[in-house]
Amino acid sequence: MSKLRKPLSIRPVPGGPRIGTAMVMAAGLGKRMRPLTATRPKPLVEVAGKALLDHTLDRLRAAGIERAVVNVHYLADALEAHLKSKVKDLEIIVSDERDLLLETGGGLVKAQALIPDDPFLCVNSDNLWIDGPSDAIRLLAARWDSAQMDALLLLVPQARANCHSGPGDFHLDALGRVSRRKRGRVAPFVYTGVQLLSHRLLRDAPAGPFSTNLLWNRAIEEGRCFGLVHHGLWFDVGTPQAVKKTEALLAYG
Repeated sequence: MSKLRKPLSIRPVPGGPRIGTAMVMAAGLGKRMRPLTATRPKPLVEVAGKALLDHTLDRLRAAGIERAVVNVHYLADALEAHLKSKVKDLEIIVSDERDLLLETGGGLVKAQALIPDDPFLCVNSDNLWIDGPSDAIRLLAARWDSAQMDALLLLVPQARANCHSGPGDFHLDALGRVSRRKRGRVAPFVYTGVQLLSHRLLRDAPAGPFSTNLLWNRAIEEGRCFGLVHHGLWFDVGTPQAVKKTEALLAYG
């Protein structure tokens, strides 16, 4: 099995708020990852010898984040056991969705009371990224402007979205504001599953399960959703085939 290589040098990134807490989205059913998820939750699927969740936690550590709120639903006991046995240097708080899977937006709302920071990081546990010359999370913090932003999304150019198919997600204007891809068109940027958020984004959110897209749409209309381009590597690890391709690309590079 290939091992994930560490970058030779990551430049420090000055400025921006200190990010102390990350919300890690880990509650999904992992249907596209079957049969690998028949007996384990998707965040525990291994890529290059390490669980996807552990790759994510490594990125949090590198950015100086000390607390992770992790939501759980599918095979939640296995996920909690992994966190208790493997993670000793981060404060882990579980947001329990065993009774009802709340999707991304509902999961954020349920976990909101567990997140003291504003802004806070939110990351999906089913993607893998490697920093370029600078730490991507610290770059998000340096770019953050509370007066203008409710959400700052880390985006990757579609041409560099490894293992990802589709017509793209977003456009960026000259100021970095995000707009949606129009139906029947293509867009140059893909969302990486990494974002910096203010609690303002969650105001007046509906109860129950819903997608974060609902909150993004409002922020886009208000001109308060921005994007930052990732200059490192990114992999959409959503299927067994993507696991194999990601490992091959990492071994090659």
